[in-house]
Amino acid sequence: MSQLHVSCFSLSLDGFAAGPERSLENPTGIGGLEIHDWMFRTETFRRSVLGEGGGETGVDDAFVARGFENIGAWVMGRNMFGPVRGPWRDDSWKGWWGDNPPFHTPVFVLTQHARDPIEMAGGTTFHFVTEGIHVALGRAREAANGKDVRLGGGVATIQQYLQAQLVDELHLAITPVLLGAGEHLFTGIDMRALGYQCVERVTSDRVTHVVLKRGS
Repeated sequence: MSQLHVSCFSLSLDGFAAGPERSLENPTGIGGLEIHDWMFRTETFRRSVLGEGGGETGVDDAFVARGFENIGAWVMGRNMFGPVRGPWRDDSWKGWWGDNPPFHTPVFVLTQHARDPIEMAGGTTFHFVTEGIHVALGRAREAANGKDVRLGGGVATIQQYLQAQLVDELHLAITPVLLGAGEHLFTGIDMRALGYQCVERVTSDRVTHVVLKRGS
């Protein structure tokens, strides 16, 4: 069976994945962009997400590239898809990423409000799932056709999948940034009790990469 991976998930030194006061103008909250700076600089991010050249190679870039390997589908929460809350007012919002999102696979968005699929350029189709995390993962695995599934944010979505012991591998990029407040990944989560352990730790000039896996 395909595995469920969280990849390149940036955390502040005090455990926050986003800063306070998130908004349409500031989707990662106050100070939140700082924890992603390591990734923005990489060659893989610039090429795969921005469609630009340049960027740094090395340890950080290797982890970003690993995050795209053998991925056949994505699952994400509605907060990662966009800032719209409640029932969909219209079909104008199609994600943060423009006409050609960087996923290039089917993406299953968790929501409480139904919406027709959105087919984008480059092979990305957003499907909106109202039946919960297990149904979303099942549909993603079917669409992945034997490949792995990557789980995007936000924090609440990852916490649900961790609590359900459905995440096989979790890659965290711990940055030397203090946010002080925001969305804390491990609030109410006992990773040890859930069976996770650190299997890899690599330090670059900018972040410490930590990979956690759940024992069988």
